[in-house]
Amino acid sequence: MTEMKRNGSRSQDKADPNHPPAARPVSGPVFVVGVWRSGTSLLYALLNQHPDMGLFYEGDLAVLRPMFHISYSRKNWLRRWEYWNAGVSRHRLESLQPSPSIASLAEATEAAGREYCRMKGARIWGCKSPSYYDRLLKLAHDFPQARFVVIWRDPEDICVSIRNAAAHSRWFAGRGMIRRAILACEMLKKQCDTLVSRGVPVHQIHYQELVGDPAKTMRGVCQFLDVPFVPAVTSLEGADRGAVFEGGHHSLVKGTQIVSSRKRRGTLPPRIEKKVRQYKALWKAEIGEKWMLCRYLSDPSDTLPGRWERTTDRLLFSLLRLKDTAPRVAYSLLPLWVWICYRWVKYHHQPFSDKPSPKRRQQYVADRPDS
Repeated sequence: MTEMKRNGSRSQDKADPNHPPAARPVSGPVFVVGVWRSGTSLLYALLNQHPDMGLFYEGDLAVLRPMFHISYSRKNWLRRWEYWNAGVSRHRLESLQPSPSIASLAEATEAAGREYCRMKGARIWGCKSPSYYDRLLKLAHDFPQARFVVIWRDPEDICVSIRNAAAHSRWFAGRGMIRRAILACEMLKKQCDTLVSRGVPVHQIHYQELVGDPAKTMRGVCQFLDVPFVPAVTSLEGADRGAVFEGGHHSLVKGTQIVSSRKRRGTLPPRIEKKVRQYKALWKAEIGEKWMLCRYLSDPSDTLPGRWERTTDRLLFSLLRLKDTAPRVAYSLLPLWVWICYRWVKYHHQPFSDKPSPKRRQQYVADRPDS
């Protein structure tokens, strides 16, 4: 669970919720997905510059699916969503009055998305979230008209970015984050392949293409979404980052220039570097350039991960996914007052913060190897 202050920066020409623009026919959804630290926030900021687009920033209602199977939780879904990650206030949806008849995740998500589009004057709703990397198939089932934009990035760059972000974020400082990110690439690919085989619209781009030639890359995205290309989607100037969480790890997306984080790239501890490069070599050998991720891989290892290492990694990855799922299920099912008390005790009367503990921060600053 995360609950953070909003970034105050907003474009001067964004819609005023008190004086919404005239309604336009609304369609959707569009889901922007990638592994953590792969450029999803940059893609979100650029795409939301388009007047037709109204994307949530990590709304993550879809991870709270069990909430809609329990009547008392379903009735309070809007309040629970706000308490989970400030999804309502971050997107300025305080005026949303959902229908009492809403009975499913799909209905709730669409109601919120349409309201956000109405306020913004947009016509295509959707959401950007790395948390959807393992649930694309469920989203496609819930939303038969959904389209997916998937962004890939060299996993070594992802791991470097995660370690840099760990100094600012409790989530990225958590144990097992490196293994989670590496194996999430494989999971996301399997989900993408299945969607494509079923004829679901999927558009895939690479982070290196996005930062290297934003105009060409965003033209392709606009064409896929069947919206006219506008120059605004190639620049962060005037972008509304009001829904983006606070934290130094979001400094690039909150800037005004599209800057590759490779320019600020650090180094990985030898053990982590060896693991990620072995997986890069494995993917390149087994899949090759049919996978967009493999087209831009640098410095793969001369050796592949052993069978025992791969089996162990997959087992631990399954446990990490279970660890991610457990609090979401518990949050969806238990009375809200339980979580209010839990947070009150955990944070000792202080507002919630995603900052890592001083001990964990010191460990990462010292480049402590992570599993």
